[in-house]
Amino acid sequence: MSESPLDERIAEFLSAHHVMSLATSAGGAVHAACLMYAADGFALYWMSDPKSRHSQELENNPIVAATIAPDYADFKAIRGLQIAGTAARLTSGGDILHASALMLRRYGFLRALAAGPASLRQAFERGGFYCLSPQRITLIDNSLGFGHKETLTIAAGQGG
Repeated sequence: MSESPLDERIAEFLSAHHVMSLATSAGGAVHAACLMYAADGFALYWMSDPKSRHSQELENNPIVAATIAPDYADFKAIRGLQIAGTAARLTSGGDILHASALMLRRYGFLRALAAGPASLRQAFERGGFYCLSPQRITLIDNSLGFGHKETLTIAAGQGG
């Protein structure tokens, strides 16, 4: 990952927030789900039930969009990310271990779940790990002017 000022601002924003809204689609219908994520570079990892609607839709259509933005009352303070890319369930053992380590490091309650009673561990183990590989990230920053946008285009293989 290069270290331009825009790269740095996007990385800081990803690190400071915890929930993305992921949009998937199937058969012309669009669906959005809020998911907790962990970032590695610009790649976003999450854990989800493979039977959930968004997980099922990713199996057939990996093209996704996501947003990350806290709630604001003052439009001049609005900052957020709009992300376009592809997402998939991780299948290789190494990728799953990497995603699991990122999530466990970031979220203490997941560590407790993974180390808890058998029923909680089984719930944790049933979850699938997923990765969003961004192709484009747009930083919205109204503090720099109403509707101020800067877009980072990410070449294949540079997301994480």
